[in-house]
Amino acid sequence: MSLNCGVLVDYQIDNLAEAGMVAPFDRELVNPASLDVRLGSPILIESHQEGGWAPFPISEYTEEAPWLLKPNELILAPTVELFNFPKNVCGQFFLKSSRARDGLEHLHAGWIDAGWHGSVLTMELRNMRNLHPIKLWPGMRIGQIVFHGLSTQPRFCYAKTGRYNNDTKVQGAKP
Repeated sequence: MSLNCGVLVDYQIDNLAEAGMVAPFDRELVNPASLDVRLGSPILIESHQEGGWAPFPISEYTEEAPWLLKPNELILAPTVELFNFPKNVCGQFFLKSSRARDGLEHLHAGWIDAGWHGSVLTMELRNMRNLHPIKLWPGMRIGQIVFHGLSTQPRFCYAKTGRYNNDTKVQGAKP
């Protein structure tokens, strides 16, 4: 598919997603210039074990009975969606504004290089509130990805150089 340089719009996102860039793909998540992504399970919570993270399933939680992210607590969380970025598309993850207004913060690690593939996005999420927990549940719209078309394919795309390809579950830092 031929793309113009710049931010991709709804029908371009639709076409790329249907061609395998996003799975599962739900057209209801497409915005004029972004794609909403949903919170997956399990998450990683801070622990005393080696590596500092422990898996914690949240699949039993719901919007009516959510899991509570405590004030100042940091988690690593996956998206429901798995991605296969073409070599001529990169992206940026941003929180939904409603999540930010709840006091949730994402730790600015949301760049997605062209060629990143076979992976869910791992989000670094922190409750910035001092007094109140933030309600989270699997499937909630947590953020959005803005896709950018590249003028040409890079010489060395992430498909060859990336360390976080084929991560089908949430991941801590790799050595």
